[in-house]
This record gives sequence, structure tokens and C-alpha cells, in this order.
Amino acid sequence: MPTHEIPPLEVSDLVKVYASRRGRKQLVTAVDHVSFTISPGAAVGLVGASGSGKSTIAKIVTAAERPSSGHVTFGGQKVEALRRRGRRDYHRRVQMVFQDPYAALNPLHTVEYAVMRPAQNFLSMSAHAARDRVHELLDIVGLTPSAQYAPKLPHQLSGGQHQRVVIARALACDPQLLIADEPVSMLDVSLRADILDLLARLRHERGLSLLYITHDLLSARVVTDELIVLNKGQVVETGPTKQVLRHPRHAYTKELLAALPNPFAHAGAASGPT
Repeated sequence: MPTHEIPPLEVSDLVKVYASRRGRKQLVTAVDHVSFTISPGAAVGLVGASGSGKSTIAKIVTAAERPSSGHVTFGGQKVEALRRRGRRDYHRRVQMVFQDPYAALNPLHTVEYAVMRPAQNFLSMSAHAARDRVHELLDIVGLTPSAQYAPKLPHQLSGGQHQRVVIARALACDPQLLIADEPVSMLDVSLRADILDLLARLRHERGLSLLYITHDLLSARVVTDELIVLNKGQVVETGPTKQVLRHPRHAYTKELLAALPNPFAHAGAASGPT
């Protein structure tokens, strides 16, 4: 789909406050006045350590939770104000790739069923057309021959194959924006590069916008154009991905980069990615 047909996603002054588990009177601010825009076809990374607020933002963007204040706007419509039909259309256009591919698939359903259902539910495809789409999408995500994988159950798949099925399912209803929440953190190191390359390829080939959520700056470098660094619910630094990684301005960003493994440290080489 041409990127000019994809609307921008605008997050405006987003705040999310929770009641503390220690007592209802104590409040915790998980997201603190966060604003950013994902332009058509762009890939934006939300980066931060655990507890930085990035997954909370994902829940609000996907309409799984409502903000305490602020707005998420897509196609000129405020997401939190969408009614039943509008919310259904939004969920077709904005799809999620989850962190845990094992929990994301029903162990009792085949790969074919998992990928067919979104196509049937959101696009009103016939069973025959949806089945054809399953095989097309399995080929696209690298599960070939598709006829071999379609009848399999999740326990018959490897971790990388699990995540490829989850990505195929997200693509089944022809979304405009993918939200990938730590999509490689539970995979073996040997599999991560393949999944990141797949996400980058799909974004360019299909004209998708991408919100990539991670604590891993190295993986963000592969798939994003722009980085937003979060710390304790606040944006501390933004900019083009290469610029932020090569010339970080904020102390927290420098800490994240310093924590990266550096195989050249013994040789006195500069730390951080290039």
C-alpha cells in the first residue's frame, strides 16, 4: 500500500497514572506527558529499560487501555473516543506483534486457523479465499513450503517459526501500522537477526508504519529511522536512530549504550554501535 494512504499516528501529551499496589491512595505515573508522531511509512523505536513506560504506551496505542489524559489520534480520529464499529476498524488497521510468541498462539489451533481468523473476521473473506491468503502470508514470512506449516500446531514449531506465524497473523487483515513489543527478546540470539530483517523487509515492501518497542538499542538500529528514549515514563531524548546511537546527548541514553556488550573492549576500542 502506498505510504500516502497511511495516516500518521499522533500521540499527544499522553499521561497514564495507576493506583499503587501498596494502597489505592498512592499513585504511580507510568507515562508522563509523552508526545510523538509516526509519519506514514516511518519506523519509530521506543527504547528504555523495564519500567520506563514503553509497554504502557503500546497498550494505550492499541486501545487496550485508556489514557489518564492526552490523546492518541489515527486518521484524524481520537482512539480513546472510538465506538464499537470505529474501534473494530482501528484494530484492523493497527496490529500487534507480541513479545511472547509462545503465549500468542492458541495451542489447540493450527497455524492455518490462527492466520485465517483475522482475514475472515476483519476482511469478510470466504474460507477458500482466507485459506489462500494463509499460504500467501506464510510464504511472505519465510515459512515455506506453506503447505507443510499450515496444518501444524504451535508445539510443533520452533521459537523463530512461532514468531513468523504471529507476524503472518498480524498481516492477515492488511494493517497500516504494526506495533512490535519486544518481538525478539524471547528468541535465541541466532534467530533474532532473521526476525529483525523480516520486519524491516515487510515494512519497506508493504509500506507499513512501525512502532518498535525494545530495551535493546542494537535491535532498534536494524529496524527504525527514529528513536524515542524513555526513562521513568518521560521522553529524555529523540532523534534519528543513527544520530542518537552515535552521539547521545542525555546521560540515560549514554548509560543504555554503555551497558551494551562490546567484544572489542579488551582492545581499547570505543564502546557502542557505529
